[in-house]
Amino acid sequence: MDSQHSYDLLVKGIQSIDVTGDFNPCKLLLTGDQAQPVLKDSKGQVLIAAAQYGKGRMVVMGHEAMLKLPQFLPFIKNALDWLKPSPSSPTELIGVHRSLDALSKLLLSNGIKVHPDATLGDSPGVFCRDAYESAQADDLVQFVKRGGGLLIGGQAWHWSSEHGKEAVLVRFPGNLVTSVAGVYFTGNVGENGVFSVSEKIPRIPLITEHGLDIERDLLILLNGVDRLNVKGLLLPSPLLVHGALAFPIGISDKYHCFLAAAYYGRGRIIVAGREGFLEMPSMICFFLNVINWLSAGTVRKLGIGNSLEGLYSMLDEALIPCELTNFKEGLGIYCCTVYDIKDTEGIHEFVSEGGGLLIGGQSWYWTSVNPDSSAIAEYPGNKILNKFGIGIVGKFIELYENSLPVGEVSEIASTYHFRKALLLFKKHIRNEKGLKPPYSFWLQKLVQDITIFLEIPAMNSRPFSSVHEEVLEFVQIKGIPAITVHNSVHAYTDHATLLQIASVLYNILPEFQDLVPSLMPNDPNSYPIAPPQNIQVNGSNAGNEAWRSTGMYAPPASTVTLLFPASTLSAKLQVQIGCHIDDLVKDTRWRRPPVVTRRFKVQTAKMEISSLWGGLLYIIVPENSSLGYFSVTIEGATQAPYFKHGGTSLQNWQNTIRHYPAPWAELETENIILTLPSDAVRNHDAIPFLLQTWDQMMSAITHLAAISPIFPRPERIVADVQISENSVRTGYPIIINLGSVPAFINVQDFYAKGIWDPIYKLGYNQQKNGWEFPPHTKEATCNLWPVYVNETVLNISREIAHSELQPHTRKERIENYIRNGANLNDFEEFTAFEPYLQLQEAFGWDPYIQILAKYQTMRNIPYEKNDKMNLWVETFSQEVNRNLAPFFKTWGWPIEDTVSENLASIYPAWAEDPMIEYRHS
Repeated sequence: MDSQHSYDLLVKGIQSIDVTGDFNPCKLLLTGDQAQPVLKDSKGQVLIAAAQYGKGRMVVMGHEAMLKLPQFLPFIKNALDWLKPSPSSPTELIGVHRSLDALSKLLLSNGIKVHPDATLGDSPGVFCRDAYESAQADDLVQFVKRGGGLLIGGQAWHWSSEHGKEAVLVRFPGNLVTSVAGVYFTGNVGENGVFSVSEKIPRIPLITEHGLDIERDLLILLNGVDRLNVKGLLLPSPLLVHGALAFPIGISDKYHCFLAAAYYGRGRIIVAGREGFLEMPSMICFFLNVINWLSAGTVRKLGIGNSLEGLYSMLDEALIPCELTNFKEGLGIYCCTVYDIKDTEGIHEFVSEGGGLLIGGQSWYWTSVNPDSSAIAEYPGNKILNKFGIGIVGKFIELYENSLPVGEVSEIASTYHFRKALLLFKKHIRNEKGLKPPYSFWLQKLVQDITIFLEIPAMNSRPFSSVHEEVLEFVQIKGIPAITVHNSVHAYTDHATLLQIASVLYNILPEFQDLVPSLMPNDPNSYPIAPPQNIQVNGSNAGNEAWRSTGMYAPPASTVTLLFPASTLSAKLQVQIGCHIDDLVKDTRWRRPPVVTRRFKVQTAKMEISSLWGGLLYIIVPENSSLGYFSVTIEGATQAPYFKHGGTSLQNWQNTIRHYPAPWAELETENIILTLPSDAVRNHDAIPFLLQTWDQMMSAITHLAAISPIFPRPERIVADVQISENSVRTGYPIIINLGSVPAFINVQDFYAKGIWDPIYKLGYNQQKNGWEFPPHTKEATCNLWPVYVNETVLNISREIAHSELQPHTRKERIENYIRNGANLNDFEEFTAFEPYLQLQEAFGWDPYIQILAKYQTMRNIPYEKNDKMNLWVETFSQEVNRNLAPFFKTWGWPIEDTVSENLASIYPAWAEDPMIEYRHS
């Protein structure tokens, strides 16, 4: 259904609708993805709705009087035209039930042919009736599904006064029909008044009181269940409970839901965040309750998916009649995993028309093998579940306890819910209501859920697109907060929430991108745009994924166009905006937005890309690519200072390139690329000498690591205004703090004081699992490289290069370690580095180079740490022709007796062993 086109037809020629008179409409609740509001009252509640189900359509009005009074005639005419199975056929029969005799007279008196006192047996194309009889509910559902049009009106507030509000959604006669399309009459009285008709489809309110007694549902589901015994499965995926009629059952202490339920249409569902929950004997009491709840008080035929033999056995043993089967017609309840479903549409129809569904599964594994895809949008299981108001998030949660206490059902019923939290935040930023505990604790969870929810495709789903619009309005109200080094933002505040929301909105909603210039605190058009640039890109890559610099910068919130050759479209290339990949979300304070990079797959020859925060432009070449050089034309970008050692003319750099306006610059040698603020290099007088020195240092790194003198891809170092508290700061790229930039571009200081931190991080990247013994040496062996570079390239001794390597400090550290029993629990960082230094001082660098070369090709390296440590001792002893077992034993290494005996029988003792004095003492 084209939602906007349908809406335009329904309100054609109508500016307002007069909902006044001797009647009170009821509010309508909309949950179906093919349901949309047509008219809302002044408080934003829906009074008229339209929906599609199967091949047919329905229009639902919040009181039968709205189908009888002349003031509604213009809308009724439009509705009848829209409902006709063949809109172009004026002879389509319109049948009017006897309950709406006044509608028959109204239509006939206005020249509209109808069949008064009609029944479904008269084969109408459109059928009109009130919402108060349930006898033909099933027939009406099938009539619409086959292609018929239904015009129905009624109110449920009077019925609820006699039967209870909690019964309205599941028992009110009209809801037995309209709910299959996700439209419900509620027991709540709507407003009377003259309400204007908007040009665009009205938004579905975040909350419409539904009247369900969730506490009662939880009492049924958790009857006799004190604890949820789910520890055995370890890693369920969290569930995003986002539907108006969905609610959590099992929740962790951080508001992560792993069991949830929902009403949908005439049916019910239960979702578990891991399929194994469905087969745990410790959960049998819960699942007996689940079958009871899904049955909704009737006898149902129960089918169990073939992959859930454990659940089948448990239920069979509990004398619950069930059948091991694939999904088929005739079932009343179906239990399965998300991986079993082949007929998504059939499952939706099954639940809509009253079926009960128990389903489980996780999506974190799917995410691990589809890292560039959105689990909430693309994971097959979510294509089933999102419609029901529950999504499986592509992460995992750890449940540390052996079993989780259920808690009070009142607490579960009132706990965090996505829509409830969204509405509270909306009121908060409108200054209608402050956030106090526990609601203030919901903010971080809410931002995570908004980020996930906005990835759900919403183009033709009004329940989803309405939430998108609500979130967009948050930023429209407050604007995009300013954030700089000097104007930081605390992570758990409104500003932080809005920053994250703005990032996600920009990436998803084109209409938000158009609003950004008026919402940004700084002018996004302040960077001059360069003429189109043709860039040569190296598409061959023998190593891991590589970033190819373009020397161009995408200004914030500005569109950049890239033109690719057709030959590259199947090469799995990507384009990246920004190089600051550190995610700051978990940090307590931010000096820049937490996520500022963005990637795009190259799938079309012409790409239009942009980023809210801007950034340097890169072409991402996948590993093992043999594409060769190709050209890319870039339009709409700003030129950035870029100097390639051996390729850029110093005169061009000094006269032109260093003055390019982009805020970030790059300096490139054969083996490393430095990304740093443009202001840091514009006045640098010795760029060639600096890069020559870096070239020499990188050559030394490869020499010590015993690898090819040319890296498969150049290493990268990126300066960032903030490094995540959770980041290891190494890898690709290596991240350094902005404040340390002078220390690694001041080449004169290199030769006067040495350089440590960047080389130490580059050393991290050379570490190999075979000769690393975590947790002891992770922060130790990487220091070999700065010692080697300082001494062999810069002629800076180790005690000058780092204060921790001064002789008295080293001696004191050794003595303290020995005095405390040479315990490997204390063997870390510079203490763990000391034996490596001692060996180097005794035997030089050659043994390391030779040994690391061996480890590059060595096979069958043991997995266990102790075995690896023994292999290292044997290998080093062989290389230096000395028995090093006593030396390493003194350091507390777990040297096996057989290794000690073997080495003693082959190699001479190490007479100059610096640890002898500690053994003797």
